[in-house]
Amino acid sequence: MPGCSHCVDDGHVSGDHVFRRVLWAALLVNGAMFGIEIVASFIGDSVSLQADALDFLADSANYAISLFVVGMAISARARATLVKGATMAVFGCWVIGSAIYRAVTGSAPDAGVMGGIAFLALTANVAVAALLYRFRQGDSNMRSIWLCSRNDAVGNVAVILAAAGVFASSSRWPDLIVAAVIAGLNISAAVHVIRLARGELADARGHGDVQRPAVDASAG
Repeated sequence: MPGCSHCVDDGHVSGDHVFRRVLWAALLVNGAMFGIEIVASFIGDSVSLQADALDFLADSANYAISLFVVGMAISARARATLVKGATMAVFGCWVIGSAIYRAVTGSAPDAGVMGGIAFLALTANVAVAALLYRFRQGDSNMRSIWLCSRNDAVGNVAVILAAAGVFASSSRWPDLIVAAVIAGLNISAAVHVIRLARGELADARGHGDVQRPAVDASAG
């Protein structure tokens, strides 16, 4: 009814249901890929694979948080986005620190392991990105999910290129450089979604916190 801040029409309820199913699929894929990549990063002695594995772990946590706040008020979703943004920033800083450490103490990684696992991860991330594409223009919570998925696919391509560089040069530097690039992408995305979330919180305080639907079932 007009003026009812807690009413959601059938289309929005349906949209939330679809969004939840997509998030569950993304959560399962990312959780599985974290396990595969973290093991492969030790076998292949690769910092960029480790970075990508931690990215999968962070994304799994982000999807779980997003599942929890679907359908809640905009302020709740924005606060969840702040947590996710902080997590992405911490992850990026950790990877940069790890890359610096390995630059001093590490050896050249296994290019075959890097390339094979990165290609598997790229396939998984492209599938997740395709599922999330229709939700890329939503609130800060939804945009943070899309940015994570997009950055993951870009990172996988970079790891494949790093594997080629390691194979050609027998050097650890392509691996370390790509790890730093992945970290930089996450820090940049973290800054972007934190700004969006802060803007939404300010808007909620100024206009009243409304439990608006997270998604529109008609989104293309």
